[in-house]
Amino acid sequence: MNIARFEHTESVLTNGKVLVTGGRHNLSFYLNDAELYDPSTETWTATGSMNYPRRGHTASLLTDGKVLVTGGYNGTQLLNIAELYDSSTETWTTTGSMNYARVGHTVSILANGKVLVAGGTGSMNYPRRGHTASLLTDGKVLVTGGYNGTQLLNIAELYDSSTETWTTTGSMNYARVGHTVSILANGKVLVAGGRSGNTGNSTELYDPSTGTWTITGSMIDARRDHRASVLRNGNVLVTGGTGNTGLTNSAELYDPLTEMWVMTNNMNDARYYHTSSLLPDGKVLVTGGLNNAISINLAELYDPSTGTWTATSSMNNGRQIHTASVLTNGKVLVVGDSNSAELYDPSTETWTTTDSMNNVRSSHTASVLQNGNVLVAGGSELNIALSSSELYQSS
Repeated sequence: MNIARFEHTESVLTNGKVLVTGGRHNLSFYLNDAELYDPSTETWTATGSMNYPRRGHTASLLTDGKVLVTGGYNGTQLLNIAELYDSSTETWTTTGSMNYARVGHTVSILANGKVLVAGGTGSMNYPRRGHTASLLTDGKVLVTGGYNGTQLLNIAELYDSSTETWTTTGSMNYARVGHTVSILANGKVLVAGGRSGNTGNSTELYDPSTGTWTITGSMIDARRDHRASVLRNGNVLVTGGTGNTGLTNSAELYDPLTEMWVMTNNMNDARYYHTSSLLPDGKVLVTGGLNNAISINLAELYDPSTGTWTATSSMNNGRQIHTASVLTNGKVLVVGDSNSAELYDPSTETWTTTDSMNNVRSSHTASVLQNGNVLVAGGSELNIALSSSELYQSS
C-alpha cells in the first residue's frame, strides 16, 4: 500500500477492486486516506480521501455499489458523520449524519437495501457494546446482551426495517457477554453461555413469533469465548472456550428437536479465540487459538456423521489474530502471526506449506477476490504498521 496502516477497513467492490480506508499510521496519527488495489495489474493507487480521518469505523458495500463509511474515532472525539464512496467517480461525499456518534458498532445490510447501525456508543433503547446482532428469518434484527459501561445486560431489542423502529422484546433470563447466538432451522434463536458474573452454562431460546424467551436445556459445561456452528443436520456444535475453572477442550451438541445438550467427543486440545471453518463437505475445521496465553499450532477436524475429532497435521506455527480463508477450490488458506502460509486440503486432510509472505503480520486483512486469489493487506509487525500488501494466487 502507499501508506502503512492498521485498524483500517477493506472492501471488495463490485468491479473486483479493493478499497482500503482510514485506520492509524501509528498510535497517534489517524488517516483519512483511501486507496484502491487492482487485481488485474496488482497495483495500488491513491483514490479520493475521506473528508474525516477515522479508525474503528465501518465500511459497507451497498446494493448500488457505493461504500458507506460510518462512525469511528478521529483521535479526539467519536464521530457521527457518515460518507459515501462512489467507485465510478472515485470521490467521497458526506451523507446524513447519524443521530449518535459511535465506535464499536455493528452494521447490517437489510433485504430492502437499507442499512441498520446498532450499538457501539449510539442509541437503541439501551446503549451497549459487546452485544450480538442477528438477522432473523422474518427480516428483523435481534440484538442481545452486551455491556453498557456499568453492567451486563439481559435486555433484547428488535429492529423492524419496515417501520424503521426499535422495540424492546422479552428480556433474556440472564445478562450475558461472550455468548454465542445461533439461528435454528425452525427460526428460533439459541443463545448459549457467556459471562454473567461467573461464566454460565445456561442457554435459552427466543421465539420471534411470540417475542418471548424460554430456558432450554443447559450446556453440560460452562463456557464463554467459545464457538458455535450450526451443522447441516440442524444441530448446533459448541466448542472450547473458558469456564469457571479455566480452559476447556469439551464439545457438545444441541438438538433443537429435544432441546437437550449431549456431550460429543472432546477436542484434542483446549482452546479459546480459535477459528472454525465450515467446509464444503459439512465437516468443521478448527485451527489455532490460545491455550494458557500461548498461541497453538494445532488443528483438528470434526465429523458430524461420527461425532469424532481427528487431529490433522499441525500447522507449522502457533497462531493467533490470524486469518483462515476458504478458497473457491475448497482448500483453507491460513496466514498470520508469522510470515508463513499454509493450506489445508479437505480431500486429504493434510496441511502443506505454501509460499511465505514477505512480512510477519498480525491484525491484517485477507479478502478472497472474485478471481479466487486472496489479498492480504496491512496489519502490524512488532506493533509497527505495515504499508505492504501481498497477493496469494490460488491454483
